[in-house]
Amino acid sequence: MFRYSITLLLLLLFAVIAQQFLPSFSDLYHARIFLLLIVFLCIAVSIPLPVMFLYALMCGFFWDAQCTLGSPEVDTSIYQDPVTSLRFGSSILLFGFAGLLMHGFRPLFLQGKWYLSALLTGIATFLYCLTEYAAIDFVRGSFTISRGVIWQSCYTALFSIVVSPMVFALLFYLARLFHHSIVETKRSQRRFS
Repeated sequence: MFRYSITLLLLLLFAVIAQQFLPSFSDLYHARIFLLLIVFLCIAVSIPLPVMFLYALMCGFFWDAQCTLGSPEVDTSIYQDPVTSLRFGSSILLFGFAGLLMHGFRPLFLQGKWYLSALLTGIATFLYCLTEYAAIDFVRGSFTISRGVIWQSCYTALFSIVVSPMVFALLFYLARLFHHSIVETKRSQRRFS
């Protein structure tokens, strides 16, 4: 488990770096592949709860650091009154809640039904994006959600559903490589005989 957990941490660090190079799709309301959240959500369903909260803390810190240090590029037709970011640390809570949602469906994942977790990754991404926008909207003092925000969240969630099976395949490969089981195996013999 230790080598697998360290590898997952390195995978999250890679996702933070790769996120810098992923463009937004201007034709799709500036939606983007939210790689860090996708990798985190896929990992969250495959690890115990305390480790998931530790990874949520790290991912939220990485995301807040990236958003604070980077220059904001927002579409003024979607965001009429741009606020650059929320307070540092707010993403830790958002990552924690999204990871908790995914972790709630861990029994299905342990049965080998990873495809349901892939769909749930899209739902969790959609909720994350809307919650983050609602928090920014609250800080601005206005309470309007435009169609552009809804479409941007929908396309980002759709990208999450498309990318998450590749991340799950990578997680299964890493688990096999380090002799760690992330799904329950069926036992051939009875427990009580």
